[in-house]
Amino acid sequence: MTTPSRRSLVTRLAAVGAATALLAGLAATPAAAADQVSVQLDYVVRGNHAMFFVGQAKGLFAKHGIEVTAIRRGTGSANTMRMIGAGNAEFGFGDLPTLAIARSQNVPVVALAAVNQKSPMAMISIAAKHKLTKPQDLKGLNFAVQPSGSTYIFTKAFFAANGMTEEDVKRATVSPPYENYLLLGRVDAVPGYIDAEVPELEAKAGGPGSLSILLGSDWGYKAYGSGLITSEKMIADKPDLVQRFVTAYLEAFKAVIENPAEAVDIVIKANPEYAPKRDVLMKQIEADIAASFFSEDTKANGIGAMSKEAWESTTKTLLDQGAMKQPIDVSAALAGQFVKAANALRR
Repeated sequence: MTTPSRRSLVTRLAAVGAATALLAGLAATPAAAADQVSVQLDYVVRGNHAMFFVGQAKGLFAKHGIEVTAIRRGTGSANTMRMIGAGNAEFGFGDLPTLAIARSQNVPVVALAAVNQKSPMAMISIAAKHKLTKPQDLKGLNFAVQPSGSTYIFTKAFFAANGMTEEDVKRATVSPPYENYLLLGRVDAVPGYIDAEVPELEAKAGGPGSLSILLGSDWGYKAYGSGLITSEKMIADKPDLVQRFVTAYLEAFKAVIENPAEAVDIVIKANPEYAPKRDVLMKQIEADIAASFFSEDTKANGIGAMSKEAWESTTKTLLDQGAMKQPIDVSAALAGQFVKAANALRR
């Protein structure tokens, strides 16, 4: 048997030692810290907020190197726009027509994805008391609305599109949620979202068919609904983080579409006080899947996709109907490149 030389043995031992030291060094090197971000919602938790909770629970944000430190409830889209524009949260969710108006007022917010490809906003009454078949049926009714925010923007545009003004109704200035005033009979009609207020109202008013609904998109209100937003500063300073967040969000969006029941369970686990509203949350997501998540743009470019043409239609509606006072640079209001790069579900 050949005996290795002393020099050869020393060389081999040195190599083993070097490899061991390298491995030890690699093991001791900490993993890159995840980017921490917070999310500002537009209002209380609803079905179309599920993507944030699903992305967190399924580790989709973590997979893309992101830690969502907080998902905060809001007090309306107008306030959410101001908070995102001021940098109080990195990402948010809110009404995109409200974003357009905020930009016309120099709030530096930008749309990343149109979750609701058409507006889910509607005029709503209790069918047994006031049947709505056309916008003019609202004339003379007690009508509840807060004079700011997405529902007020919708109300002004809806009335203008149908040859009406606020003087045609008996306006009651109230704070949301409006549906309580409707259920108590204090007002006759309210503006609201078919993917938010309607399921909850139906549950309390007698089930399907208990409400009379005029969907805005059927009566001249041609606009996007709600979507994912960020600030100009985030896009300028951290475009890679924005891309990773959008990609993770759209993966969560796909999961919500494919398994709404699981999404609702995840939302409730994160917000246990919503357990009694499980059916409402489920109906909210189902309403969006049926009516607003998909369009020709999402077929071609993926869920959340936006087009300059659709944004121009949204701003034209707001301008023509007096909800927005001055035009905006539409190309600066949206950053659709992030959805396109994410290779999202096409449907």
